Amino acid sequence: MTDFRSLLEADRGQSACTISLITAAGFDEWLKTQPQRARTAIAATRFKGKADTFVILPGDKPDAWSVVAGRDEQIGPWTLANAAAKLPQGTYRLADTVPGDAALGWLLAQHRFDSYREKAESEGARILLTPDPAGIDATVRLASAVALVRDLVDTPSADLGPAELAAAVESVATAHGADIRITQGDALEQGYPMVHAVGRAASRARSPRLIELEWGDPAFPRIAIVGKGVCFDSGGLDIKPASGMLLMKKDMGGAAQALALAALVMGARLPVRLHLLIPAVENAISADAFRPGDILKSRKGLFVEIGNTDAEGRLILGDALTRACEDKPELLIDFATLTGAARVALGPDLPALFANDDSLADDLADAGTLVGDPVWRLPLWQAYRDMLKSEVADINNAGSGGFAGSITAALFLQRFVVDGIAWAHLDTFSWMPAAKPGRPKGGEALGMRAAWAMLERRFAS
Repeated sequence: MTDFRSLLEADRGQSACTISLITAAGFDEWLKTQPQRARTAIAATRFKGKADTFVILPGDKPDAWSVVAGRDEQIGPWTLANAAAKLPQGTYRLADTVPGDAALGWLLAQHRFDSYREKAESEGARILLTPDPAGIDATVRLASAVALVRDLVDTPSADLGPAELAAAVESVATAHGADIRITQGDALEQGYPMVHAVGRAASRARSPRLIELEWGDPAFPRIAIVGKGVCFDSGGLDIKPASGMLLMKKDMGGAAQALALAALVMGARLPVRLHLLIPAVENAISADAFRPGDILKSRKGLFVEIGNTDAEGRLILGDALTRACEDKPELLIDFATLTGAARVALGPDLPALFANDDSLADDLADAGTLVGDPVWRLPLWQAYRDMLKSEVADINNAGSGGFAGSITAALFLQRFVVDGIAWAHLDTFSWMPAAKPGRPKGGEALGMRAAWAMLERRFAS
Protein backbone atom coordinates (compact mmCIF):
# COMPACT_ATOMS: atom_id res chain seq x y z
CA MET A 1 0.00 0.00 0.00
CA THR A 2 1.28 3.46 -0.90
CA ASP A 3 2.49 5.52 2.07
CA PHE A 4 0.08 8.39 1.52
CA ARG A 5 0.95 9.95 4.87
CA SER A 6 4.43 10.82 3.59
CA LEU A 7 3.01 12.68 0.56
CA LEU A 8 0.94 15.27 2.45
CA GLU A 9 2.66 17.42 5.10
CA ALA A 10 1.84 20.41 7.24
CA ASP A 11 3.21 23.66 5.80
CA ARG A 12 5.70 25.04 8.30
CA GLY A 13 7.54 27.25 5.85
CA GLN A 14 9.67 24.53 4.30
CA SER A 15 11.40 25.17 1.01
CA ALA A 16 8.98 24.22 -1.75
CA CYS A 17 8.10 24.89 -5.35
CA THR A 18 4.96 27.00 -5.81
CA ILE A 19 1.96 25.86 -7.86
CA SER A 20 -0.41 28.59 -9.02
CA LEU A 21 -3.88 27.67 -10.26
CA ILE A 22 -5.66 29.54 -13.05
CA THR A 23 -8.72 28.94 -15.19
CA ALA A 24 -8.90 29.05 -18.97
CA ALA A 25 -11.25 32.03 -18.66
CA GLY A 26 -8.67 33.99 -16.67
CA PHE A 27 -5.66 32.91 -18.70
CA ASP A 28 -5.35 35.93 -21.03
CA GLU A 29 -5.43 38.49 -18.22
CA TRP A 30 -2.97 36.46 -16.18
CA LEU A 31 -0.59 36.14 -19.14
CA LYS A 32 -0.31 39.93 -19.42
CA THR A 33 1.27 40.04 -15.95
CA GLN A 34 4.01 37.53 -16.72
CA PRO A 35 7.63 38.36 -17.63
CA GLN A 36 8.96 37.56 -21.09
CA ARG A 37 10.81 34.39 -20.04
CA ALA A 38 7.54 32.99 -18.65
CA ARG A 39 5.67 33.89 -21.84
CA THR A 40 8.29 32.08 -23.88
CA ALA A 41 7.87 28.90 -21.84
CA ILE A 42 4.10 29.16 -22.07
CA ALA A 43 4.18 29.63 -25.81
CA ALA A 44 6.48 26.63 -26.24
CA THR A 45 4.07 24.34 -24.39
CA ARG A 46 0.88 25.93 -25.76
CA PHE A 47 -0.46 26.14 -22.22
CA LYS A 48 -3.84 27.93 -22.10
CA GLY A 49 -5.03 27.27 -18.55
CA LYS A 50 -7.07 24.24 -19.51
CA ALA A 51 -7.88 21.84 -16.68
CA ASP A 52 -5.47 18.90 -16.28
CA THR A 53 -2.58 20.78 -17.91
CA PHE A 54 0.38 22.60 -16.39
CA VAL A 55 3.54 24.45 -17.36
CA ILE A 56 6.86 24.84 -15.56
CA LEU A 57 8.05 28.46 -15.53
CA PRO A 58 11.75 29.38 -15.20
CA GLY A 59 12.87 31.64 -12.37
CA ASP A 60 15.83 33.90 -11.74
CA LYS A 61 17.98 30.89 -10.79
CA PRO A 62 18.09 27.34 -12.17
CA ASP A 63 16.37 25.91 -9.08
CA ALA A 64 13.86 28.74 -8.70
CA TRP A 65 11.24 27.45 -11.13
CA SER A 66 7.52 27.40 -10.42
CA VAL A 67 4.42 25.69 -11.77
CA VAL A 68 1.16 27.01 -13.17
CA ALA A 69 -1.69 24.52 -13.48
CA GLY A 70 -5.03 24.89 -15.20
CA ARG A 71 -8.22 24.14 -13.34
CA ASP A 72 -11.97 24.20 -13.70
CA GLU A 73 -14.00 26.97 -12.07
CA GLN A 74 -14.32 24.83 -8.95
CA ILE A 75 -11.37 23.06 -7.36
CA GLY A 76 -12.22 19.37 -7.15
CA PRO A 77 -10.53 16.14 -6.12
CA TRP A 78 -8.74 15.70 -9.46
CA THR A 79 -7.56 19.31 -9.97
CA LEU A 80 -3.94 18.50 -9.10
CA ALA A 81 -3.88 14.85 -10.16
CA ASN A 82 -2.17 15.30 -13.52
CA ALA A 83 0.50 17.53 -12.02
CA ALA A 84 1.06 15.12 -9.15
CA ALA A 85 1.66 12.28 -11.60
CA LYS A 86 4.07 14.14 -13.89
CA LEU A 87 5.96 16.82 -11.97
CA PRO A 88 9.55 16.15 -10.89
CA GLN A 89 9.93 14.66 -7.43
CA GLY A 90 10.10 17.27 -4.74
CA THR A 91 8.02 19.40 -2.38
CA TYR A 92 5.23 21.72 -3.53
CA ARG A 93 2.75 24.20 -2.10
CA LEU A 94 -0.21 25.99 -3.63
CA ALA A 95 -0.10 29.74 -3.99
CA ASP A 96 -2.93 31.67 -2.35
CA THR A 97 -5.18 28.70 -1.56
CA VAL A 98 -5.40 25.48 0.46
CA PRO A 99 -5.43 22.12 -1.33
CA GLY A 100 -8.84 21.12 0.06
CA ASP A 101 -10.41 18.28 -1.92
CA ALA A 102 -7.56 18.43 -4.47
CA ALA A 103 -5.23 16.81 -1.94
CA LEU A 104 -7.03 13.51 -2.53
CA GLY A 105 -6.14 13.46 -6.21
CA TRP A 106 -2.57 14.48 -5.40
CA LEU A 107 -2.23 11.34 -3.28
CA LEU A 108 -4.09 8.92 -5.53
CA ALA A 109 -2.19 10.03 -8.64
CA GLN A 110 0.91 8.56 -7.00
CA HIS A 111 -0.64 5.19 -6.14
CA ARG A 112 0.53 2.26 -8.23
CA PHE A 113 -0.72 -1.31 -8.43
CA ASP A 114 2.58 -3.04 -9.07
CA SER A 115 2.22 -6.38 -7.27
CA TYR A 116 2.66 -8.23 -10.54
CA ARG A 117 5.64 -6.32 -11.92
CA GLU A 118 9.17 -7.68 -11.60
CA LYS A 119 10.40 -4.23 -10.71
CA ALA A 120 8.09 -1.70 -9.08
CA GLU A 121 7.95 1.71 -10.71
CA SER A 122 9.93 4.31 -8.77
CA GLU A 123 9.43 7.91 -9.81
CA GLY A 124 10.19 9.57 -6.50
CA ALA A 125 7.73 11.19 -4.15
CA ARG A 126 5.93 14.44 -4.82
CA ILE A 127 5.05 16.00 -1.48
CA LEU A 128 2.29 18.57 -1.08
CA LEU A 129 2.32 21.05 1.80
CA THR A 130 -0.94 22.15 3.34
CA PRO A 131 -1.70 24.98 5.77
CA ASP A 132 -4.55 22.84 7.09
CA PRO A 133 -2.79 20.06 9.05
CA ALA A 134 -6.04 19.11 10.78
CA GLY A 135 -7.34 17.70 7.50
CA ILE A 136 -4.35 15.49 6.71
CA ASP A 137 -5.45 12.36 8.52
CA ALA A 138 -8.93 12.38 6.97
CA THR A 139 -7.50 12.84 3.47
CA VAL A 140 -5.00 10.03 3.99
CA ARG A 141 -7.74 7.70 5.25
CA LEU A 142 -9.88 8.49 2.21
CA ALA A 143 -7.01 7.91 -0.21
CA SER A 144 -6.20 4.63 1.53
CA ALA A 145 -9.81 3.51 1.21
CA VAL A 146 -9.90 4.25 -2.52
CA ALA A 147 -6.55 2.50 -2.97
CA LEU A 148 -7.90 -0.55 -1.12
CA VAL A 149 -10.77 -0.76 -3.61
CA ARG A 150 -8.41 -0.42 -6.56
CA ASP A 151 -5.97 -3.03 -5.28
CA LEU A 152 -8.65 -5.60 -4.46
CA VAL A 153 -10.45 -5.18 -7.78
CA ASP A 154 -7.21 -5.25 -9.79
CA THR A 155 -6.02 -8.49 -8.17
CA PRO A 156 -6.58 -11.47 -10.48
CA SER A 157 -9.29 -13.91 -9.43
CA ALA A 158 -6.76 -16.73 -9.11
CA ASP A 159 -5.28 -14.82 -6.18
CA LEU A 160 -8.48 -13.34 -4.77
CA GLY A 161 -11.17 -15.91 -4.11
CA PRO A 162 -13.67 -16.02 -1.23
CA ALA A 163 -10.97 -17.07 1.26
CA GLU A 164 -8.66 -14.21 0.29
CA LEU A 165 -11.53 -11.74 0.41
CA ALA A 166 -12.31 -12.95 3.92
CA ALA A 167 -8.66 -12.44 4.83
CA ALA A 168 -8.84 -8.85 3.57
CA VAL A 169 -11.86 -8.22 5.79
CA GLU A 170 -10.09 -9.84 8.72
CA SER A 171 -7.08 -7.58 8.20
CA VAL A 172 -9.27 -4.46 8.33
CA ALA A 173 -11.15 -5.83 11.35
CA THR A 174 -7.91 -6.46 13.23
CA ALA A 175 -6.63 -2.97 12.48
CA HIS A 176 -9.72 -1.41 14.05
CA GLY A 177 -10.54 -3.89 16.81
CA ALA A 178 -13.71 -5.12 15.14
CA ASP A 179 -15.35 -8.52 15.53
CA ILE A 180 -15.51 -10.83 12.52
CA ARG A 181 -17.67 -13.87 11.89
CA ILE A 182 -17.50 -16.18 8.88
CA THR A 183 -20.26 -18.66 8.04
CA GLN A 184 -19.52 -21.49 5.62
CA GLY A 185 -20.09 -25.18 5.03
CA ASP A 186 -23.24 -26.78 6.45
CA ALA A 187 -24.05 -23.64 8.46
CA LEU A 188 -24.01 -21.59 5.27
CA GLU A 189 -26.22 -24.08 3.43
CA GLN A 190 -28.76 -24.01 6.24
CA GLY A 191 -28.63 -20.29 7.05
CA TYR A 192 -27.86 -18.68 3.71
CA PRO A 193 -29.06 -21.15 1.09
CA MET A 194 -28.84 -18.82 -1.91
CA VAL A 195 -25.23 -17.87 -1.09
CA HIS A 196 -24.43 -21.56 -0.80
CA ALA A 197 -26.22 -22.49 -4.04
CA VAL A 198 -24.40 -19.87 -6.12
CA GLY A 199 -20.97 -20.82 -4.77
CA ARG A 200 -21.26 -24.57 -4.34
CA ALA A 201 -19.82 -25.43 -7.77
CA ALA A 202 -16.44 -23.92 -6.90
CA SER A 203 -13.58 -26.00 -5.54
CA ARG A 204 -13.27 -26.57 -1.80
CA ALA A 205 -10.45 -24.01 -1.61
CA ARG A 206 -12.81 -21.43 -3.09
CA SER A 207 -15.94 -22.44 -1.20
CA PRO A 208 -18.65 -19.82 -0.54
CA ARG A 209 -19.03 -17.97 2.76
CA LEU A 210 -20.81 -15.06 4.42
CA ILE A 211 -18.37 -12.62 6.02
CA GLU A 212 -19.64 -10.34 8.79
CA LEU A 213 -17.85 -7.57 10.67
CA GLU A 214 -19.29 -5.67 13.63
CA TRP A 215 -17.83 -2.64 15.34
CA GLY A 216 -18.87 0.21 17.60
CA ASP A 217 -20.99 0.82 20.66
CA PRO A 218 -24.31 -1.07 20.47
CA ALA A 219 -25.96 2.02 21.95
CA PHE A 220 -25.18 4.03 18.82
CA PRO A 221 -27.39 4.04 15.69
CA ARG A 222 -26.99 0.79 13.78
CA ILE A 223 -25.98 0.96 10.12
CA ALA A 224 -25.47 -1.99 7.77
CA ILE A 225 -23.27 -2.06 4.68
CA VAL A 226 -23.55 -4.96 2.23
CA GLY A 227 -21.22 -5.69 -0.69
CA LYS A 228 -21.52 -8.19 -3.53
CA GLY A 229 -18.50 -10.48 -3.35
CA VAL A 230 -18.56 -12.55 -6.54
CA CYS A 231 -14.83 -13.15 -6.88
CA PHE A 232 -15.22 -14.46 -10.40
CA ASP A 233 -18.36 -14.83 -12.50
CA SER A 234 -18.34 -17.39 -15.31
CA GLY A 235 -22.09 -16.90 -15.64
CA GLY A 236 -22.64 -20.42 -14.33
CA LEU A 237 -24.44 -22.82 -16.63
CA ASP A 238 -25.78 -19.78 -18.49
CA ILE A 239 -22.14 -19.24 -19.32
CA LYS A 240 -20.83 -15.88 -20.46
CA PRO A 241 -18.98 -15.54 -23.76
CA ALA A 242 -15.22 -15.14 -23.48
CA SER A 243 -15.48 -11.38 -23.94
CA GLY A 244 -17.95 -11.20 -21.08
CA MET A 245 -15.55 -12.90 -18.68
CA LEU A 246 -12.53 -10.68 -19.29
CA LEU A 247 -13.42 -8.20 -16.53
CA MET A 248 -15.12 -10.60 -14.17
CA LYS A 249 -12.34 -10.33 -11.61
CA LYS A 250 -14.06 -7.03 -10.81
CA ASP A 251 -17.38 -8.66 -9.90
CA MET A 252 -16.40 -8.34 -6.25
CA GLY A 253 -16.10 -4.57 -6.65
CA GLY A 254 -19.18 -4.05 -4.50
CA ALA A 255 -17.55 -5.98 -1.66
CA ALA A 256 -14.34 -3.95 -2.06
CA GLN A 257 -16.26 -0.69 -1.81
CA ALA A 258 -18.31 -1.90 1.15
CA LEU A 259 -15.13 -2.93 2.99
CA ALA A 260 -13.42 0.39 2.20
CA LEU A 261 -16.46 2.30 3.45
CA ALA A 262 -16.44 0.26 6.65
CA ALA A 263 -12.75 1.08 7.10
CA LEU A 264 -13.56 4.80 6.78
CA VAL A 265 -16.34 4.53 9.35
CA MET A 266 -14.03 2.83 11.84
CA GLY A 267 -11.01 4.97 11.07
CA ALA A 268 -12.98 8.14 11.80
CA ARG A 269 -14.59 6.49 14.83
CA LEU A 270 -18.02 7.50 13.62
CA PRO A 271 -20.55 7.10 16.46
CA VAL A 272 -22.45 4.20 14.91
CA ARG A 273 -22.85 0.47 15.40
CA LEU A 274 -21.46 -0.89 12.15
CA HIS A 275 -22.49 -4.18 10.55
CA LEU A 276 -20.64 -5.14 7.35
CA LEU A 277 -21.85 -8.15 5.37
CA ILE A 278 -20.10 -9.64 2.35
CA PRO A 279 -21.43 -12.79 0.70
CA ALA A 280 -18.31 -14.17 -1.01
CA VAL A 281 -18.60 -16.75 -3.80
CA GLU A 282 -17.24 -17.85 -7.13
CA ASN A 283 -19.94 -18.49 -9.71
CA ALA A 284 -18.28 -21.53 -11.24
CA ILE A 285 -19.33 -24.44 -13.44
CA SER A 286 -19.26 -28.08 -12.36
CA ALA A 287 -21.62 -31.02 -12.02
CA ASP A 288 -22.86 -29.44 -8.79
CA ALA A 289 -23.67 -26.02 -10.28
CA PHE A 290 -27.16 -24.64 -9.71
CA ARG A 291 -29.30 -24.79 -12.84
CA PRO A 292 -31.76 -22.70 -14.81
CA GLY A 293 -35.19 -23.75 -13.60
CA ASP A 294 -34.03 -24.65 -10.09
CA ILE A 295 -36.02 -23.19 -7.22
CA LEU A 296 -34.05 -21.93 -4.22
CA LYS A 297 -35.45 -21.23 -0.78
CA SER A 298 -33.93 -18.01 0.53
CA ARG A 299 -33.02 -17.13 4.11
CA LYS A 300 -36.14 -14.96 4.19
CA GLY A 301 -38.30 -17.90 3.19
CA LEU A 302 -39.14 -16.67 -0.30
CA PHE A 303 -38.80 -19.26 -3.03
CA VAL A 304 -36.80 -18.03 -6.03
CA GLU A 305 -37.00 -19.62 -9.46
CA ILE A 306 -33.73 -19.41 -11.37
CA GLY A 307 -34.39 -17.86 -14.76
CA ASN A 308 -30.70 -17.21 -15.37
CA THR A 309 -27.65 -18.43 -13.45
CA ASP A 310 -25.80 -15.31 -14.59
CA ALA A 311 -28.12 -13.21 -12.41
CA GLU A 312 -26.37 -14.60 -9.35
CA GLY A 313 -25.36 -11.38 -7.60
CA ARG A 314 -28.91 -10.55 -6.57
CA LEU A 315 -29.29 -14.04 -5.08
CA ILE A 316 -26.37 -13.76 -2.68
CA LEU A 317 -27.32 -10.17 -1.85
CA GLY A 318 -30.87 -11.30 -1.04
CA ASP A 319 -29.65 -13.54 1.78
CA ALA A 320 -27.21 -10.90 3.04
CA LEU A 321 -29.86 -8.15 3.04
CA THR A 322 -32.19 -10.45 4.95
CA ARG A 323 -29.52 -10.99 7.60
CA ALA A 324 -28.80 -7.27 7.81
CA CYS A 325 -32.47 -6.46 8.35
CA GLU A 326 -32.81 -8.94 11.19
CA ASP A 327 -30.94 -6.54 13.47
CA LYS A 328 -33.14 -3.61 12.43
CA PRO A 329 -30.53 -1.10 11.23
CA GLU A 330 -31.42 2.56 10.96
CA LEU A 331 -29.73 2.64 7.57
CA LEU A 332 -28.84 -0.02 5.00
CA ILE A 333 -26.59 0.50 1.98
CA ASP A 334 -25.47 -2.08 -0.55
CA PHE A 335 -22.86 -1.88 -3.31
CA ALA A 336 -22.93 -4.25 -6.26
CA THR A 337 -21.55 -4.60 -9.78
CA LEU A 338 -24.99 -5.87 -10.58
CA THR A 339 -26.25 -5.14 -14.10
CA GLY A 340 -24.99 -4.28 -17.55
CA ALA A 341 -28.26 -2.41 -17.98
CA ALA A 342 -27.08 0.25 -15.52
CA ARG A 343 -23.96 0.78 -17.61
CA VAL A 344 -25.98 1.03 -20.81
CA ALA A 345 -28.16 3.68 -19.18
CA LEU A 346 -25.50 5.67 -17.30
CA GLY A 347 -22.09 4.63 -18.62
CA PRO A 348 -19.12 3.63 -16.47
CA ASP A 349 -18.75 6.75 -14.29
CA LEU A 350 -22.23 7.05 -12.79
CA PRO A 351 -23.48 4.43 -10.32
CA ALA A 352 -27.21 3.89 -10.52
CA LEU A 353 -28.81 4.78 -7.20
CA PHE A 354 -32.02 3.17 -6.02
CA ALA A 355 -33.57 4.01 -2.66
CA ASN A 356 -36.81 3.44 -0.77
CA ASP A 357 -36.33 6.71 1.13
CA ASP A 358 -36.31 10.09 -0.62
CA SER A 359 -34.31 11.80 2.11
CA LEU A 360 -31.58 9.17 1.90
CA ALA A 361 -31.50 9.37 -1.90
CA ASP A 362 -31.26 13.16 -1.81
CA ASP A 363 -28.50 13.08 0.80
CA LEU A 364 -26.48 10.59 -1.24
CA ALA A 365 -26.89 12.56 -4.45
CA ASP A 366 -26.01 15.86 -2.76
CA ALA A 367 -22.97 14.34 -1.07
CA GLY A 368 -21.80 12.82 -4.35
CA THR A 369 -21.98 16.19 -6.08
CA LEU A 370 -20.13 17.86 -3.22
CA VAL A 371 -17.16 15.46 -3.27
CA GLY A 372 -16.99 14.84 -7.02
CA ASP A 373 -18.31 11.28 -6.83
CA PRO A 374 -21.69 11.61 -8.55
CA VAL A 375 -24.52 9.09 -8.49
CA TRP A 376 -27.75 9.12 -10.47
CA ARG A 377 -31.07 8.02 -9.07
CA LEU A 378 -33.27 5.62 -11.01
CA PRO A 379 -36.79 4.66 -9.91
CA LEU A 380 -37.96 1.61 -8.02
CA TRP A 381 -40.83 1.42 -10.49
CA GLN A 382 -43.21 -0.96 -8.77
CA ALA A 383 -45.21 -1.75 -11.91
CA TYR A 384 -42.15 -3.62 -13.19
CA ARG A 385 -42.43 -6.18 -10.41
CA ASP A 386 -44.63 -8.13 -12.81
CA MET A 387 -41.50 -8.78 -14.88
CA LEU A 388 -40.17 -10.90 -12.01
CA LYS A 389 -43.23 -13.13 -11.73
CA SER A 390 -42.81 -16.87 -11.59
CA GLU A 391 -45.45 -19.45 -12.43
CA VAL A 392 -44.11 -21.87 -9.83
CA ALA A 393 -42.35 -19.80 -7.14
CA ASP A 394 -42.64 -16.51 -5.27
CA ILE A 395 -40.28 -14.67 -7.63
CA ASN A 396 -37.96 -15.22 -10.60
CA ASN A 397 -34.38 -13.97 -10.41
CA ALA A 398 -34.31 -12.78 -14.04
CA GLY A 399 -36.70 -10.22 -15.48
CA SER A 400 -38.69 -11.18 -18.54
CA GLY A 401 -38.70 -9.21 -21.78
CA GLY A 402 -35.19 -7.75 -21.50
CA PHE A 403 -36.41 -4.29 -20.45
CA ALA A 404 -35.37 -2.18 -17.42
CA GLY A 405 -32.73 -4.64 -16.26
CA SER A 406 -31.22 -2.46 -13.54
CA ILE A 407 -34.68 -1.56 -12.18
CA THR A 408 -35.92 -5.15 -12.04
CA ALA A 409 -32.68 -6.18 -10.29
CA ALA A 410 -33.23 -3.46 -7.69
CA LEU A 411 -36.85 -4.53 -7.29
CA PHE A 412 -35.66 -8.08 -6.68
CA LEU A 413 -33.37 -6.84 -3.89
CA GLN A 414 -36.17 -4.75 -2.40
CA ARG A 415 -38.14 -7.94 -1.74
CA PHE A 416 -35.50 -8.81 0.88
CA VAL A 417 -35.49 -5.41 2.63
CA VAL A 418 -37.86 -4.99 5.55
CA ASP A 419 -40.37 -2.16 5.21
CA GLY A 420 -39.43 0.83 7.35
CA ILE A 421 -35.66 0.42 6.99
CA ALA A 422 -34.08 3.20 4.93
CA TRP A 423 -32.22 1.41 2.14
CA ALA A 424 -30.03 2.50 -0.77
CA HIS A 425 -28.67 0.27 -3.52
CA LEU A 426 -25.74 1.38 -5.67
CA ASP A 427 -25.34 -0.50 -8.95
CA THR A 428 -21.73 0.49 -9.66
CA PHE A 429 -19.17 -0.45 -12.32
CA SER A 430 -16.15 -0.32 -9.93
CA TRP A 431 -13.90 0.07 -12.96
CA MET A 432 -12.29 2.76 -15.10
CA PRO A 433 -12.29 1.58 -18.75
CA ALA A 434 -9.89 4.40 -19.70
CA ALA A 435 -7.38 6.32 -17.61
CA LYS A 436 -8.12 9.83 -16.35
CA PRO A 437 -5.89 12.06 -14.18
CA GLY A 438 -5.56 10.37 -10.80
CA ARG A 439 -7.64 7.40 -11.95
CA PRO A 440 -5.75 4.73 -13.88
CA LYS A 441 -7.49 2.16 -16.01
CA GLY A 442 -8.68 -0.57 -13.67
CA GLY A 443 -10.49 -0.89 -10.37
CA GLU A 444 -12.09 2.26 -8.98
CA ALA A 445 -14.29 3.37 -6.10
CA LEU A 446 -17.45 4.77 -7.70
CA GLY A 447 -20.12 5.75 -5.20
CA MET A 448 -18.11 4.93 -2.10
CA ARG A 449 -16.90 8.49 -1.45
CA ALA A 450 -20.46 9.76 -1.90
CA ALA A 451 -21.71 7.27 0.68
CA TRP A 452 -18.93 8.23 3.10
CA ALA A 453 -19.68 11.94 2.76
CA MET A 454 -23.36 11.21 3.42
CA LEU A 455 -22.56 9.15 6.54
CA GLU A 456 -20.22 11.83 7.87
CA ARG A 457 -22.88 14.51 7.48
CA ARG A 458 -25.51 12.35 9.15
CA PHE A 459 -23.57 10.91 12.05
CA ALA A 460 -20.30 12.77 12.70
CA SER A 461 -21.95 15.29 15.02
